[in-house]
Amino acid sequence: MIVQVRRRLGLVWFCLFSWSIWAVMQAVTWPSRSYLIGLVGTLAIAWLAIGFATRLVRNRFLRRVVNWGLWIYVTLYFLNLSDDFRTFLDSLDITLGVFRISILTLLSGVVLIGVLFTAARIVSNTTATTIRRNEDISPSMQVLAVKAVQIALYGTAFFMGINSVGIDLSGLAILTGAIGVGLGFGLQKVISNLVSGVIILLDKSIKPGDVISLGETFGWIQTLGARYASVVTRDGKEYLIPNEDLITGQVVNWSHSNEYVRLDIFFGTAYGDDPHQVRALAIEAATTVERVLDYPKRPVCHIVGFGDSSVDYILRFWIKDPTGGLTNIRGGVYLALWDAFKANGISIPFPQREVTVLKDGGDSA
Repeated sequence: MIVQVRRRLGLVWFCLFSWSIWAVMQAVTWPSRSYLIGLVGTLAIAWLAIGFATRLVRNRFLRRVVNWGLWIYVTLYFLNLSDDFRTFLDSLDITLGVFRISILTLLSGVVLIGVLFTAARIVSNTTATTIRRNEDISPSMQVLAVKAVQIALYGTAFFMGINSVGIDLSGLAILTGAIGVGLGFGLQKVISNLVSGVIILLDKSIKPGDVISLGETFGWIQTLGARYASVVTRDGKEYLIPNEDLITGQVVNWSHSNEYVRLDIFFGTAYGDDPHQVRALAIEAATTVERVLDYPKRPVCHIVGFGDSSVDYILRFWIKDPTGGLTNIRGGVYLALWDAFKANGISIPFPQREVTVLKDGGDSA
């Protein structure tokens, strides 16, 4: 508000000086001589009020259009030319049978719809803030409720504006139906995504904050839109996945029913190492990693086979923050295993090959 007042400080001073001069002239001379100064001061105050009021319109282009429109209207109104100008605009019309629309009707409808849309935006923002603060409503239902309120308010504002200027929508029913059929065929994918988005919000299978995997994409749901879901990966990329893919494709939701996630890593040790000691060291090493849970789900280690050069093991551990990443936690556990095995003399074998060099005569050396 301070910034807006500073930008219009010249107009504010002009209003103060104009009305000061008007008051002095009213006291020391004939009142009729101060008429023009009073008119100019009134217009200046009206323009100043319009400048502050139109700050509610966020769109810069629309704000300028509203500014100029209101300035023109109040100028004509205080100059007593508004009725003549209204009659002139009403005479500029288009008539198709019984349907008649004039420039005055069109401008009145645009202004009224703009006012109603602004009021709908203010009410919808207030309602959305209240819904998001309600912890009893799940995140997916919050998104659905906010979208429903926005559609209802903006739709009501549009039809109220159309009806208030005298446009009969019943005559456009057949044309609207034909256009709707054409759009239905041309926008099948868009409509499918819209319906899929409603289904996702209703069945709560995916909600903002969930960690999902879809093909090669792994990340967490940031927002659920009407047409797509925004998935942010660990490397900062944001994928816009159509809602239809989330319904028809195989999606891994790492945090759907609970927050616990199990990870498996495989390793091998030499046949000369005690497998009981290896298992104990592996479990102890996993528990030293910060994000690995020790309670209520403790890591376990099992032998899964006897390989060509090693005894093969699987180490299973649990985490409850998949949004922190999976690769980094696996790397941390591998590093803890390396340190524990090196400290206790456990060797990790690797394939070895013997090479025999033959002489020219074919005898082996």
